[in-house]
Amino acid sequence: VPLQASGGGLVQAGGSLRLSCSGSGRIFSSAVMAWFRQAPGKEREFVALIRWSTSRTNYADSVKGRFTISKDSPQQTVHLQMDSLKPEDTAVYYCARGTQWSVQPADYGHWGRGTQVTVSS
Repeated sequence: VPLQASGGGLVQAGGSLRLSCSGSGRIFSSAVMAWFRQAPGKEREFVALIRWSTSRTNYADSVKGRFTISKDSPQQTVHLQMDSLKPEDTAVYYCARGTQWSVQPADYGHWGRGTQVTVSS
């Protein structure tokens, strides 16, 4: 089952959105789940990640203090709560699963289809 990302949409600057990612079968304790984003004409960039077994997290500097990644173990789902959104957060957001504690897209072998987030000024 491929990863499925949902929850994107159009929001005004300062608003909030909550993205969810599920699928890809059972998430094993060794997994690292991550969110990346890609704006038009730009490379895919790291946003946040969480180690499934420990819930340890890491964030890109650009989203620290505004975004929160969390997991729902019974539902095998990862969430990205995005608050205080800015126009520069506009991008397609992707969830990914890997096993390395990494901010590099190449280290993630399983990806979902993205969900569009648009923040208007």
